[in-house]
Amino acid sequence: MTPTEKILNHFEKISAIPRGTKNEAALRQWLIDWASSFGFVSKTDPTGNLVIYIPASVGREKSPTLILQGHLDMVCQKTPDSNHDFMKDPIHLIRDGDWVKADKTTLGADNGIAIAIAMALVEDKSVSHSALELLFTVEEETGLVGADTLDPSLLTAKVLINLDSEEDGVFTIGCAGGGSTMFTLPFTWSPPEKNSISFELKVGGLQGGHSGGDIHKHRGNANKIMVRVLDELQRNIPLRLASLHGGTARNAIPRDAEAVFTCAENDSARCSEIVRTFEKFLQSEFRGVEQGPYLTLSRRQSPVETAASLEESKRSVQFLMALPNGVAEMSAEVEGFVETSNNIGIVEMRKDGLFVVSNQRSSVITRLEELFRRTEAIGMLAGAICERTQVFPPWQPNMKSALLKKCVETYENLFGQKPKVELSHGGLECGIISDRCGGMDTISLGPTIINPHSPDEALFIPSLSRTWELLKTLLLIEEF
Repeated sequence: MTPTEKILNHFEKISAIPRGTKNEAALRQWLIDWASSFGFVSKTDPTGNLVIYIPASVGREKSPTLILQGHLDMVCQKTPDSNHDFMKDPIHLIRDGDWVKADKTTLGADNGIAIAIAMALVEDKSVSHSALELLFTVEEETGLVGADTLDPSLLTAKVLINLDSEEDGVFTIGCAGGGSTMFTLPFTWSPPEKNSISFELKVGGLQGGHSGGDIHKHRGNANKIMVRVLDELQRNIPLRLASLHGGTARNAIPRDAEAVFTCAENDSARCSEIVRTFEKFLQSEFRGVEQGPYLTLSRRQSPVETAASLEESKRSVQFLMALPNGVAEMSAEVEGFVETSNNIGIVEMRKDGLFVVSNQRSSVITRLEELFRRTEAIGMLAGAICERTQVFPPWQPNMKSALLKKCVETYENLFGQKPKVELSHGGLECGIISDRCGGMDTISLGPTIINPHSPDEALFIPSLSRTWELLKTLLLIEEF
């Protein structure tokens, strides 16, 4: 069996274990059992982070210990027609030529493939290595929670290779900081007017994607599009919101959104006309970016029992219209690099009001704070309760890193070309782990993964062999 097939074999087993954020316990126990079968010691901390200690190969006992790091959890996204239950169903893998993808769900190569690579390296007796510490964190996808609460006493090494980057030939040496703001806009529910009718409005056909890696690609955010349509409707007819839902993850660009609203029966034709016209605008606006964005409006047969008032419905829509979405600032120092952004990831009408989660990112800590305050100011003006959560600082690059120098030299020698050295607008755990452990030399790399955080996520199989050869060679180095 080739190294690539060994990695994919492990990844298939990992994919059979549900492992959405906060549901990592089963995978963690499976890895503990795997470690025990080889006689490896493993430890966990109160948050649920796992470290597996791998003894050095014969003759490598005096070489410096190295950390290989990934995270246990995955983003759970699916297509509207999927019945997948992420709490109990395995991820069904599909091989399509050089690619591995899932059946109408996120694949979870972010970051299950890191675990699979580490397992395959450790099991291969031909791979010579120093003592290794395999660190697998929890709740990475909801704010790097595991890294931020990591017990530093679990680790002894001062060199860390993170396997959560998603492009072969790219070394990541820094990333944006970030966090989320949760809003609750209170309102009360009351029965609709007796002569009213109700409609269901849907936004779909969008790609979605990663709110860090894809935010600059001009992709449509279903929540923002939905609110724009509702705003246009509200400017022409009185309507009351009975339901509004879009997105399931703060760090994923939502692909779909749904709303239910009531209006007077004599406004029915006007509603249809507005939606049809807006759909044409939408398709023109995203021409060349989205393949088939659509709006559907259908009259509901079952009556709506309660809805927000006209004024509360308008306030909810105007609040969401005012919230920024997308790229806020491009970097003045690094050409083409997103500095600051915001993603309206989750919108949901609940019993106590409108619930919204927006995800802020910036590589400049003061700009991140400004964006937090701007979104909070909008929320407070609308009358919302605001809560800032899961804030983490940027990972600052170290251009003089000995690990970076060795990685670049090794890549050039192996593949005859220079790798790219980049910063990421997505969140990575390296900086936080380093800070908690009193300083480390860190880098992030990995095989090629496209469309993470969406059901279009796919892993490029040929990149696995290159990642394998790179890591296998790096593990031979006696000193970083």
